[in-house]
Amino acid sequence: MVIRTCFFDMGNVLVHFSHDRMCRNIAELSGLSEAAVRQFLMTEQRQWMMERGELSEADFSSQLSQYCGRSLKPDAVCEALGDIFQLNDSIVPVLQQLKAAGQRLVLLSNTSMAHVRFIERNFRVLDYLDARVLSCEVGVMKPDEPIFQAALAQAQCPPENCFYTDDIEAYTAAAARLGIQTHTYRQTDLLVAELQRLGVLQ
Repeated sequence: MVIRTCFFDMGNVLVHFSHDRMCRNIAELSGLSEAAVRQFLMTEQRQWMMERGELSEADFSSQLSQYCGRSLKPDAVCEALGDIFQLNDSIVPVLQQLKAAGQRLVLLSNTSMAHVRFIERNFRVLDYLDARVLSCEVGVMKPDEPIFQAALAQAQCPPENCFYTDDIEAYTAAAARLGIQTHTYRQTDLLVAELQRLGVLQ
């Protein structure tokens, strides 16, 4: 079985992130308490609505302005939403080696455009990817099957020739049910060992 395409999750694989930091950022910007921000953003599902493409960042900014009683600039709100990431430096050489080995690399992520744009502005890690499948564009989130089918449409090979790594086991399990080779990401050296076992890397 030859692996030709590798799917990568973004959060806590290519980059580390913190929802707590996002809530702190928005609290500082809006004057709300962190608890109120968490209620507004998470409990009331607005973060997941943005990740499903159901709520634009502009509309979120407008709702937040109304909620906190301040006129907030959309660009400042997007920066607060996005400034939650740190590059996983250890993954970059792996991406470089996979590209050198001729692998097709596809991003498969539950994410919002505010997050993608922040990462694009601040890191180069997404430049290694040949294609992107984003929940906010597809309109469905992992672990639902349609987002994996969208990824397979970008793979340019059958599922059995695909490999997928994600830090959430429920998501790798969903991919495995479609015949994709999977690895639940914990640390980069374990990922490399699995890629070597599969003959993807030397």
